[in-house]
Amino acid sequence: MADKFIDARGLKCPLPALKIQSESFSMKPGQILEVLADCPTFEADARRLCESLKKALLMIKPEGDAKRIQIRI
Repeated sequence: MADKFIDARGLKCPLPALKIQSESFSMKPGQILEVLADCPTFEADARRLCESLKKALLMIKPEGDAKRIQIRI
């Protein structure tokens, strides 16, 4: 179960990744952030962001035209 959820559908690159980065600063270590986005580069952007911020990418799940991800902050 996620501690926070961001619905970033309809936002274009790089806005979903920027929302993840911004929200991660207000969360406590160990909390789970879930994001749903339909930007074509969302998965690749999320992977790079998690690597650069040293956060764990727990899940990537396709949902129609979108992808749902979970990140451990």
